[in-house]
Amino acid sequence: MTFEELKEKAHALPLKPGVYIMQDKHNTVIYVGKAKALKNRVSQYFANLASHTDKTRAMVSSIDHFDVIVADSEFEALVLESSLIKRHQPHYNILLKDDKGYPYIRLDTRSEYPRFSIATRVAEDGARYFGPYGSRGATQDIIDALLGALRLPTCRKKFPRDIGRERPCLNYHMGLCDGYCRRDMDQSKYKEAMDQAVRLLEGQFKEVRADLMDEMNLAAEDLRFEKAAALRDRIQAIELLGQRQKVVAGSLADTDVVGYHRGTAKSCFVILHYVDGDLTAKDMDLIETPMEGEEGEAVSSLVRQYYVDRPRLPKQILLPCELEDEVALTRLLSEACGHRVNLVTPQRGAKMDLIRLANKNAVEEVERATTREERQSKTLEALGKMLDMETPPNRIESYDISNQGADDIVASMVVYVGGKPLKRDYRRFKLKDMDSPNDYASMEQVLTRRFQRYLDGDEKFSDLPDALFIDGGQEHARVAVGVEEKLGLHIPVYGMVKDDRHRTRALMTPDGREIGIQRVPAVFALVGQIQEETHRFAIEFHRQQQSQRVKGSELDKIPGIGPTRRAQLLKHFKSVKNIKASSLAELQQVAGKATGKVVYDWFNAPRA
Repeated sequence: MTFEELKEKAHALPLKPGVYIMQDKHNTVIYVGKAKALKNRVSQYFANLASHTDKTRAMVSSIDHFDVIVADSEFEALVLESSLIKRHQPHYNILLKDDKGYPYIRLDTRSEYPRFSIATRVAEDGARYFGPYGSRGATQDIIDALLGALRLPTCRKKFPRDIGRERPCLNYHMGLCDGYCRRDMDQSKYKEAMDQAVRLLEGQFKEVRADLMDEMNLAAEDLRFEKAAALRDRIQAIELLGQRQKVVAGSLADTDVVGYHRGTAKSCFVILHYVDGDLTAKDMDLIETPMEGEEGEAVSSLVRQYYVDRPRLPKQILLPCELEDEVALTRLLSEACGHRVNLVTPQRGAKMDLIRLANKNAVEEVERATTREERQSKTLEALGKMLDMETPPNRIESYDISNQGADDIVASMVVYVGGKPLKRDYRRFKLKDMDSPNDYASMEQVLTRRFQRYLDGDEKFSDLPDALFIDGGQEHARVAVGVEEKLGLHIPVYGMVKDDRHRTRALMTPDGREIGIQRVPAVFALVGQIQEETHRFAIEFHRQQQSQRVKGSELDKIPGIGPTRRAQLLKHFKSVKNIKASSLAELQQVAGKATGKVVYDWFNAPRA
């Protein structure tokens, strides 16, 4: 279907709740969404493309056709959307890397030497499953503690294949494993230990402890003190294991806290599990792409994927932001687990402190997993998409004019390569033949000189930029385009627009189209940094020129004129040239009668 046909079909949809399924020309489902009113929601995709995020524009450009399923309520639409997303795993939906949620401990009892592993769901494969537990990290801790308490193998050896093939590993010599790889080891002990492990996972801590106590006492009576000591250590380890498993399993019955952070190159979704006010476990998912769109939409999608279809859920889930579908999602989760699940978005107090902690964890995970190069690369990639460039702008040149009257009009050229300032390529310009301040004429002269030097083969100006940023709006950008046309160059030009507080607001094209950059914080920060650096460099050069001019000023030669009076005169008249042209009355009004007469006479009295 053509774009207009898609648009027409969208406008013909009913104002009813439902699900829409976007597909490409290969009939692949690329996006699934829900809507309170299908007509209103789907029509938005084919309305104002400029207002969409980069990801949405890319998705819309890939749509060949779409289907809708009308539902009786928003709740039914939410259930259907979750089911379709799980089934199709659409490319443009926000997706966790796998079916995140409360994991299980799996034990393949059909094997002669079974091992523990973590599973995300219970499967009908003949294995034993225990749980679910609070998080993958906490579940792995349970497995590790279990293996340590029963001195079971943690190495990668395969049994019975590797029995007697090599010397026992370091774990055996350190007393961490009973050494089932030894040829003389009674292999029936492995089955006994695994039976004990299963009983512990089933919660039979008192029974297992009682059996080990009897065995320890019997060993002590037989004067086998080394054996008795080993059993004592095992009993202590099992007691600690019981406490840990109780805490981890208990985290399902209290409060979960959701944290979220959208980074430059990656995003992170964090769940902190609390029981009786104590943090017991943390789960997280690092998403390898920067999230776009509304925060509430992203959090809602991630929460649904994390919790839906899990048999046990916490009583309360604290959220970092309001969710549009909170009522329907509350019902969905509550019905899924059989008890009321409260979704709470705190605004202040202790619960808000928990949200801040979860968000902080998300930020730290993103920062730790993202290199500086990745952040810069993703930022330039996002900037390139905003500017509709085929490739990200690697080299950006930025220009600003600084003046104070007709004297000392200067300009700065600042260069960013790969998102970082390249100071060795910075250039400064002193404007020539300017009778009065004129930013447009000044910019035209600067850019003409810069690109003419390139055309003349000057090595200092040998690299052309991928984009030009001009401090100013549409007219400044149009001046730059005029220079390029005159010299036969074609470089994208954008004006850097500031708000009424002199802060960077947007980029402006020569034809007057404003490009909002605030929706991507990293791009907003980069453009703001470039503009501030360009302005700083220009002001610094302007002050330097003023200082040099004042230092060698003819005013210094006038008897009785010190630094204070000299600065006063220059501040008012702007230049020595203007002072020379001033009348006696004007000079006396600024410097006083006596000093004004001295200055006037110095410049106007006949010289011998």
